[in-house]
Amino acid sequence: MTPTTYNEKLNWLKLYDHNPLYTVLVDKLKVKDYVTEKIGAEHVIPTLGVWKRAEEIEWDKLPNRFVLKTTQGGGNIGVMICRDKSKFDKVRAIKNMTAALKQDLYSSSREWPYKNVEPLVFAEEYMEDEHGELRDYKFFCFNGKCKMLFVATERQTRKEPFFNFFDEHYNLLPIKQGHPVNSDVPERPNGFDELIRVAEQLSEGIQHVRMDLYVINGKVYFGEYTFYHFGGVVPFEPAEWDEKIGSWLTLPVK
Repeated sequence: MTPTTYNEKLNWLKLYDHNPLYTVLVDKLKVKDYVTEKIGAEHVIPTLGVWKRAEEIEWDKLPNRFVLKTTQGGGNIGVMICRDKSKFDKVRAIKNMTAALKQDLYSSSREWPYKNVEPLVFAEEYMEDEHGELRDYKFFCFNGKCKMLFVATERQTRKEPFFNFFDEHYNLLPIKQGHPVNSDVPERPNGFDELIRVAEQLSEGIQHVRMDLYVINGKVYFGEYTFYHFGGVVPFEPAEWDEKIGSWLTLPVK
């Protein structure tokens, strides 16, 4: 069967598009060097520390506010935000990060780039935008051209975030996928044109990738490369968008 929908094509790419560079790009530490070389260190959130085990985290060396992550994490698993170190539950953090180090996206959803990523815990600088959160702008790029994005809001304050989809000109799209739509539609951010520029520059030469970025006071920061949006298994509502988005992705010859 010839894949036609977006999700079908993502799973085809899992099987046949094995560029070794992807393993570097999904490693949340190693990718920082790649992005620094590509667009400059000013777009990379600084790393505060790296540890092999959660029990090794050097709390005394961390500032009052920081974020913990794992190198091989996905789906926001293994992300813990500390806004006040004096109130931060370190015992719970060690337990959560130890569990997060065992996340294996290769085994669970056959996302092969994660297979050889070394699981590590690291801390980053705490970042916050003018909304008192860190809105996530996720761009669907095809051969270096953005066709669509969604904005994830209230990820840090709600059990389930909101996802609002837009076209490349920031016109709202009638799409729902995986999470509810925010009735308070997030406005076009200052620096949107710069977000598009960075997303397209970072995705240049890649058949398809979702570029996740942040913008704070008009300045763009890199988030991550995501090659298999929602693992290629979550349906779109309405379903015809799976076909439409799939039409933007031209698969290479196997």
